[in-house]
Order: sequence, then C-alpha cells, then structure tokens
Amino acid sequence: MSHNLAMITARGGSKRIPRKNIKEFCGKPILAYSIEAARSSGAFDEVMVSTDDPEIAGIAVKYGASVPFFRSEATANDYASTDDVIMEVLKTYEERGEHFDNFCCIYPTAPFVTGERLKQAMELLADSDSVMPVVPFSYPPQRAMVVREGRLVFFQPEYMDSRSQDLEPHYHDVGQFYVFRTEAFERNRKLMLGNILPFVISELEVQDIDNESDWKIAEMKYKLMQPGE
Repeated sequence: MSHNLAMITARGGSKRIPRKNIKEFCGKPILAYSIEAARSSGAFDEVMVSTDDPEIAGIAVKYGASVPFFRSEATANDYASTDDVIMEVLKTYEERGEHFDNFCCIYPTAPFVTGERLKQAMELLADSDSVMPVVPFSYPPQRAMVVREGRLVFFQPEYMDSRSQDLEPHYHDVGQFYVFRTEAFERNRKLMLGNILPFVISELEVQDIDNESDWKIAEMKYKLMQPGE
C-alpha cells in the first residue's frame, strides 16, 4: 500500500488580500475547504498544513489537519517558491523518520476542489510521475491580438482566418493542486518537470482569487454551484 500525504501550503503573509488564507469564504475560513476536500477524499494517510503562522495553525487543527512543524524563515518569505516549500516538508518528514510514496500539494485558497477530484487525480498517478489539473482557455490563444504602435494586430496572423474549432486546444494550470510521486519530485525538484499527466476539469470548477473582486466572484460562483441554491 502506498503512503500518501496531502500538504496544504498556507503562509501568513499576503499582500493583495490581507490574511487571505483564513479569510471567511461563504461562512468559514477559506483554508477549511482544502482541508475538508483532502480528508473526504480518503486518499491520504495524513493531511497537513505547512505554515509559519500560529493563527493559521490553530484553524488548520480545528478543521482536522495536522501541523507537525512550522515553516522555516527561508520558506515563509515572499521569494520562496512552492517547490521550496514542498522540498522542506518532504525533507522534514524524512528527518522525523516518515516517508511518503506520493503527495498532493493543495493551495489554501481552492474552495472549488472536491474530495472526488483529489481521489481521481491520485488514482491517475499509476500512469505518470505527476498529475496537474488544467482547464482549456475559453478563447483560442492562437487568435490573440496585441497593440503595436497604437494599433491592434494579430499576434499570430497566420491564424486570423482559422475557425476556432480547427485550432489545437490550449490549457492552463488551474492553480488548485498538484499530485506527485515523491521520488519523481525529489529528482526534478520542479512542479513542471517530468512525465506530467493532464487532468482536465471544467471551467465551472475554476476561479482565480487574486484580489477582492475575484473573491466576490468566487463566492457568487460557489453559491450558485451548491445544491438547492
């Protein structure tokens, strides 16, 4: 049996939305949604939150996650990458005598993630080193326009007369979670290296939350998706 870890990355600092990772979202701290999705998936032996903040740690424990250790100063600043945080978590567990075969890194501001999606993504690891949820661009990027010398022009004019349905679909990272074989991540030490399997999800399940307007849109979208709303 594989030993699987869910790690939720939730540092205390946030510039654009103060205390973003524990701000109330539709009635509870937004961090709670990631914890509850991971726990309900049944795919993980441990669900932990990586944080440098005691208040966040308290909320994490309240909603059922563990906080076995705090982040170092090196991974709690504005310049630390998700790769850095993941490596520190894995290394710290190893130093404590615990190894995980696979892991899922979940962002704390991902209220649209469900236990079922996490379970499906973990099952897909059988055929890859990692799994990344992606969503199709809503409009073909090949027909993007740019402003040159004050005038609109096609960035790729060779596609200006192409039908949308004839263009190759393009996808982007949804910024919710990433699933890895631990050995593969420790070898590459990057989210975007190795044998990555796409996990295509619906645009209805995706919403960037980078500012207050995004937050309001996400709450409205979340409420519309709930049964009986």
